[in-house]
Amino acid sequence: MSPRNPRRRWGSRSGPARILVVDDLDASRYITASWLRRSGHVVDEAITGRAALTALGENEFDLVMLDVHLPDMSGFEVCEIIKADPATAALPVIHVSATYVEPEDKTVGLTRGADAYLTEPVDPGELLATVEAALRYYRARMLAEQLADRLTRLTRATLSINSADGFDALVAAAAAGAADVLDTAAVAMLVTDSDVRVGTTGDAGEVDLRTEEVPLITGVVAAVLGDGEGVEVSFVDSPPWDPGTRAAVVVARSKLGRPPVCVAVEASAAQTPEERNLLVQLGQATAVAADGLRALTEEHLLALTLQRSLLPSALPVLPGLPMVARYVPASANAEIGGDFYEVIDLDGRLLVAIGDVCGHSIEAATVMGEVRHALRAYAIETDNPATILTKLDRMLVRYHPRGGLTTMCLVLVDLEAGTMEVANAGHVHPLVVDGDGARFLDVGGPLLGIDLPHPPATSFPLPDGTLVVLTTDGLVERSDSDLDEGMESLRTAVSHGGDLDGLADGLLERFGGGKRDDIALLVFRRA
Repeated sequence: MSPRNPRRRWGSRSGPARILVVDDLDASRYITASWLRRSGHVVDEAITGRAALTALGENEFDLVMLDVHLPDMSGFEVCEIIKADPATAALPVIHVSATYVEPEDKTVGLTRGADAYLTEPVDPGELLATVEAALRYYRARMLAEQLADRLTRLTRATLSINSADGFDALVAAAAAGAADVLDTAAVAMLVTDSDVRVGTTGDAGEVDLRTEEVPLITGVVAAVLGDGEGVEVSFVDSPPWDPGTRAAVVVARSKLGRPPVCVAVEASAAQTPEERNLLVQLGQATAVAADGLRALTEEHLLALTLQRSLLPSALPVLPGLPMVARYVPASANAEIGGDFYEVIDLDGRLLVAIGDVCGHSIEAATVMGEVRHALRAYAIETDNPATILTKLDRMLVRYHPRGGLTTMCLVLVDLEAGTMEVANAGHVHPLVVDGDGARFLDVGGPLLGIDLPHPPATSFPLPDGTLVVLTTDGLVERSDSDLDEGMESLRTAVSHGGDLDGLADGLLERFGGGKRDDIALLVFRRA
């Protein structure tokens, strides 16, 4: 682990303190400094107020013994400057007056920021007792502020860990969180099915990601946690990921048999029970988040497998009409969607369908399966696209009155006649590309499931070389623009010639990245 930022300045927790004694009288300054040094404290000295302020800007101190009468400015003014600076505002200041003063003078000193006021000659016992009392309060306050700050950072780190959308993002969040909470370099490691994902903080706080073999942490996991579950912290000499160092390592496994996670920091950053408890909480949060990501990955794979099982296993091979189809699940959604396509050979003519059942859920997938099977059944009875849409609409209104809203476009291709009949139910219009350019066919109609009449199909010529692109709105819809803008971008992106597979893959690469909706795409060309 490489060095990170220096640890924050919180003051000494106990024992000797570093004290700045400010007095222009050599004898007084010597006596006060001597008493403090004999008590074990480290003492720096200053003669003027400005020298004292310079020393405070350059060094850490736990307390200031400040004479009221200084040659350049009063101790009251110096105290006010100290208390006005956020970096030193909490620093205890004890005024010392070399001459007898009235009670009002003590009141002024305390009112202007001092934590205590002593009058010379000072009894050594009184001076040391006052110093210790001020240090106790100061240290308790610093520890409380440190704990509050670290708990805030822990909350922020936990939110980042829980928001990670992948294993690499998770180890990066865990490493960055540990480094931030404990003010040190950190490493986070997550065992997957085949490797270990590693995130290591760098000098500037960034996280370097890499992949290692599983044996990297096998021995450490066994030594700290064994084969059990739970979360444990241990100190490890010369860990395999950073030989020659000493690390505090938390190993967490939520359940037996699950892969573990490890978070490691420099040993010096986890010396107290409070610091080790923070490390435990980070490890525990990382393990829980890892389980969630694994579950999401498994659900996503299951949903994708189910979705593909509801789509055609292969497209019909028809001489003179090559075609390709693609389905891409939503990148940010593990649930199954309702996008689909279908191609049905009707004894020489081809019925091409593309549709989208609204929603992402098992219900949407169920409705999609019913619509697809009903479409195939109705196509046996009639090849009229508008009639098929009407039958599908009635089926959805009857059996799915609340969750059956569906868009669909049907294209009946007749190669012998060189035509295609198109009927549309609220779906993205077909894009036709030929020698005259690219254009969307002007065909419309109400979506399915709302019991409205559907207009008759429209016939269009399909001369040789004509390219037809059918897609769901996931390809053309974006959150930062309306559907018309997306459709226009698609229109200008499609060329007349070229390989169909290359065209489909190119469109998905250009328009399909990071979408929150599924995408179904089907392209065919009259040869």
